Amino acid sequence: MDMEPLLIYKALSNETRCQIMQWLKNPAEFFDEELYLKQGLNFRIGVCVGDIQAKSGLAQSVISSYLATMQQAGLLESERIGKWTYYRRNEKTIQQFSEYVRSKL
Repeated sequence: MDMEPLLIYKALSNETRCQIMQWLKNPAEFFDEELYLKQGLNFRIGVCVGDIQAKSGLAQSVISSYLATMQQAGLLESERIGKWTYYRRNEKTIQQFSEYVRSKL
């Protein structure tokens, strides 16, 4: 999928979605990895929707909608393990968008 700058701008036009991007940049600063390690996981897989929701203080349905918007824009990747979905940043798209902003604006 080619990067679509307008979708990214829209996704980043919300303060909570921008916060989520910051949290996922360095998840160990904002979330407890110990719970992941006990399950044989780590933050390379991403952060569980429930943890993102709890940190944001918003309803689970709102966070799920935000994460879907960010994934559709290419900012996030997800992986489902069992009944849980984990989100991580899509650094390739973020890099492309950064270069786009630097060269076009």
